Amino acid sequence: MTTDTDLEIFLATVPGLEAVLRAEVAEKGFRKPQVTKGGITIKGGWKDVWRANLELRGASRILVRLGSFRAVYLNELEKLAREFPWGETLQREMPVRVEASCSKSKIYHSKAAAERIEKAITASLGVPVDAEADICIKARIVNDICTLSVDTSGEALHKRGHKEAVNKAPMRETLAALMLRHAGFNGKMPLVDPMCGSGTFVIEAAEIAMNLAPGRDRAFAFEQLQTFDASAWDAMKEGQFRRETDFRFHGFDRDEGAIRRSTANADSAGVAAITSFARQPISDLTPPQGPAGLVFINPPYGVRLGDDKKLLPLYQTLGRVLTERFGGWRVGIVTGADKLARATGLPFTGEPLAFSHGGIPVKLFTASLAAA
Repeated sequence: MTTDTDLEIFLATVPGLEAVLRAEVAEKGFRKPQVTKGGITIKGGWKDVWRANLELRGASRILVRLGSFRAVYLNELEKLAREFPWGETLQREMPVRVEASCSKSKIYHSKAAAERIEKAITASLGVPVDAEADICIKARIVNDICTLSVDTSGEALHKRGHKEAVNKAPMRETLAALMLRHAGFNGKMPLVDPMCGSGTFVIEAAEIAMNLAPGRDRAFAFEQLQTFDASAWDAMKEGQFRRETDFRFHGFDRDEGAIRRSTANADSAGVAAITSFARQPISDLTPPQGPAGLVFINPPYGVRLGDDKKLLPLYQTLGRVLTERFGGWRVGIVTGADKLARATGLPFTGEPLAFSHGGIPVKLFTASLAAA
C-alpha cells in the first residue's frame, strides 16, 4: 500500500455550491481545502480518500490525480500512457474504463483519446477494459496537457445505498445536505418539510443529527485499487460513532404514495425512530412541540410559460402559514422562480444561493421568522 500523503484529491460538486462544500470539508478536518470550479481540492493520502467517500455528505464524486504529461498526437498519447506507472494504482485482474475530454488541444477527439489510453493500460499492465467497469480513469486534455485521474467513488455519492423508493425528479442527497448546511442546519434542531416527496431532506437531517456516515451502506471503486487496505478500511468504518439526539424530523405531503415512500426510506436508512411522516396539506401545517428549528421546502416550480401563475396560490398559502404559525423558525425554500419566492412574503435575507438541479437553474432562499 502506498504511503503517499500528498495526493491531489478533487471533491466534485454542483457549480455554485463549492463554498458550501468547502465549509463541510474544513469542518471534517481535511487538509488545505481550496475552491476550484466544480469542486474542492485537498491534499492527503489514500486514507483521506476513503474517509472523504465515507463521511462527506455534499461531495458528488472523489477523484485522485495520478499524474500528467504533454501529448500533441494520438500515437504520442498512447506511448506515454504505456509508460505511465499504472501498477501503483490499478490491479491486473480488475477491469477498467477510460473517459476523456479534450479542450484547446491538437488532440481533439475524446473517444479516440480514451481508446488509446485503454489500449495502453491493457498493453502495459494486462488490465482488461470493460465499459461497465467500476474503476474509471478520467483523462482531461487541455492545452495539450493530459491529466490522468482515477474516480475512487464508482457510483455517484448521492447513491447512499439505503434509499429504495423515489418520486419523480428526486432531489439528490448530496444537494440536500449542502442546502441544509447553507440554511443553517447543524443537526441540533428539529426540521419540518411540508412537501417531503420521498423524504430526502427529512432523512438527511436525521442522519446528520445521528452522525451517521453517508457512505456506511455502500461499496466504492477504491476497494478495487492496488492502494486499498481492507483491514484499515474496516477499522475506519468501525471507528464511526452514532450520536443520540432528542430532536425529531417531520415530513408531510398531500400524496399518500409519497408518505409510504418516505416511511420506507427512513426505515431503510435506520432513522425511523426519530422521523415521522403524515399526509397533510400545507394549510393544516403547525409546528411540532418543542424548540424552533428549520422548515425546509422544495415546492414545485414551473418550467413552462404560465406555470408560475398557477403556482402563486400555493406559495402565498405557504408564506401565510409560516408567518402566522412558525415564529422563531428558520426557513429554506428551493425554487426556480424569484417571483414565486417573493409571493410567499417571507423576509428573505442576503442573496439566494444559485445552482442547477437537473439542468434547471434554481435558487435557495433563506429567512428567519420573528418570534411570536
